[in-house]
Amino acid sequence: MASLTFNNIQKSFGAAKIIHGISFDIADGEFVVLVGPSGCGKSTLLRMLAGLEEITGGEISIDSTVVNDMESKDRDIAMVFQSYALYPHMTVGENMAFSLKLRNADQGETSERVNRAAKILNLDSLLHRFPRELSGGQRQRVAMGRAIVRDPKVFLFDEPLSNLDAKLRVAMRAEIKALHQRLKTTTVYVTHDQIEAMTMADRIVVMHDGIVEQIGTPLELFDHPQNLFVAQFIGSPAMNVLQGTAGMACVNAQGAQWPVPQAALAEGRGVHYGIRPTDISIGAVGPGAVSAKVVVVEPTGAETELLVQVGESQLVVVLHGRTNVQPDDIVGLIIQADKVHLFDAVTEKRI
Repeated sequence: MASLTFNNIQKSFGAAKIIHGISFDIADGEFVVLVGPSGCGKSTLLRMLAGLEEITGGEISIDSTVVNDMESKDRDIAMVFQSYALYPHMTVGENMAFSLKLRNADQGETSERVNRAAKILNLDSLLHRFPRELSGGQRQRVAMGRAIVRDPKVFLFDEPLSNLDAKLRVAMRAEIKALHQRLKTTTVYVTHDQIEAMTMADRIVVMHDGIVEQIGTPLELFDHPQNLFVAQFIGSPAMNVLQGTAGMACVNAQGAQWPVPQAALAEGRGVHYGIRPTDISIGAVGPGAVSAKVVVVEPTGAETELLVQVGESQLVVVLHGRTNVQPDDIVGLIIQADKVHLFDAVTEKRI
């Protein structure tokens, strides 16, 4: 296992600067997820750690050793790719053993490691098959097995579940998390899927346009987003955000008065008013409620998702259980004031 340090990392492709001075640490044995929209630089950062991309500026350290100029093969890392990258002419067992074969490892040790990894990943019965004879989920497990066999200091995962269907993604998510809990190997995982990040990470690094927006545990990011980007990126369905101005113990937006958790806002200050869909309930129209028109009702069984219209804005409301509300009904939105998030209209930073 190993600790990792990113110190003022920069990356440019020609005149285009992709990563703008990123710094953070990853503790020994930690599972850290890099998350952000496509093009934010997360995969580039991972590839620089792996030695597959040159570093334009700054230093990357593994166990306090700077690895900027170190060959990829000498960094003692193992990477699992989105495309699996299996050799089609080799069996599962041969694919998993290949890295040890390149090192001229002892045959007995190689067999022992392959068998141990196969048992962990439930691949025992597939060792003699070829990749073309496997499902997508099985191929992904083989790619993970190949990484485990190397017994590296660090596991790197680059969007490994993107090619799988939704049900299999959920199952593989649990497998990767369980694998980390069992092996305790330092892991860096890249995804654009914030649900993957929330369910798997010890800590999440939220990236956007080549910078780090916020680092924290999943619940820290969900409960206390430091800016509007993180607030809207973390959480599914996304946080509802309205633009308005501060009033007397409220925010005026879309012709309605919205409750706030504190009355210390200067009147007239421009704000972004955020409330998560699960922190809104519905009731009768009247004092203390915001009048809204129901646009769409989406029952999912355990929950019901509503799309409602307030002024010119549409909000999502998630209700636990079922409801008799129908489209075009007028309802009262009851906001949990202590769950409201406020951001400055100009800086978009948390107030």
